[in-house]
Amino acid sequence: MARNIEIKAKVDDFSALYEKIALISDGLPDIIEQDDTFFICPHGRLKLRTLAVDRGELIFYQRPDQAGPKTSFYMLSETHDPDSLRETLTLAYGAAGRVIKQRTLFMLGQTRLHLDRVKGLGDYLEFEVVLEDSETPEQGIAIAEDLLERLGIDRQELVDQAYLDLLNQKGKHHHA
Repeated sequence: MARNIEIKAKVDDFSALYEKIALISDGLPDIIEQDDTFFICPHGRLKLRTLAVDRGELIFYQRPDQAGPKTSFYMLSETHDPDSLRETLTLAYGAAGRVIKQRTLFMLGQTRLHLDRVKGLGDYLEFEVVLEDSETPEQGIAIAEDLLERLGIDRQELVDQAYLDLLNQKGKHHHA
């Protein structure tokens, strides 16, 4: 299974952070519309990411909920028929929710920087330091910590939960 170190933070000023990241990243960003459906899954998280009508990714991952850098283990399978796969998995397991976002993806060495505009939630920065097989989580954490500092991101801006959980919480508060 592949591993990465992840950090997520709430973003107040999207364009200011965009400028900062653009200055240090390798080349221009990709803008990707992502529609993620999560399924009920006892051993981690299972999501189907629709990227286009004929292109999607089924992603299984395990990651602790904590605010600092954390190690995530994941497996990814590609599909050419995401809609039919979503229906099948929903029938089989039940859907746990949906997250729709526009992701601006910058690369910086082995790190993927995501500036995410999440529907119903707001703006977030997430980065994933992709670990080589020979690298320890500590090495990835050091890269992540360095980036937090370079981008001037405050510890209190860090978020420990997945977008899905944040949306579900918001929904609960909304109905209260």
